[in-house]
Amino acid sequence: MNPAFVRGACAALALAAGHAGAQTAPAAAIDYGRAEYAARCASCHGPTGTGDGHFREFLNRAPTDLTTIARANGGVFPFQRVYEAIDGRRLVAGHGRAGEMPVWGAAYLAEGRHDPAVGPARAAQYAHDHIRLLVDYVSRLQKK
Repeated sequence: MNPAFVRGACAALALAAGHAGAQTAPAAAIDYGRAEYAARCASCHGPTGTGDGHFREFLNRAPTDLTTIARANGGVFPFQRVYEAIDGRRLVAGHGRAGEMPVWGAAYLAEGRHDPAVGPARAAQYAHDHIRLLVDYVSRLQKK
């Protein structure tokens, strides 16, 4: 094969690849914590966590403003305490056995057990991972 032809063909391919790449935007990173929050929490706590979700009017107790958790704790976000409240191990007014907020730990465990990709053996890890996503996202909602 003619070396000049090969160099020219390679240069044309490189130029075409560069041109095609310039037209495509990089894929946006997925914020899984935000997605989990939108799916599980926003309907009551609101899209920004201030307690103004569209289900608020149907609840007996107003949802907590999640953006002030750190402020109420001396400026420190209590990760473990929030984790336990979402998990259901720490009873908080409005959730758990007597409240309206679901115990997400039990919900995630059941979800994981019934998901063929997870199964009973990995259901606890599935629940833990989803709760951590929520807690991380709530920690990012904190007002400064």
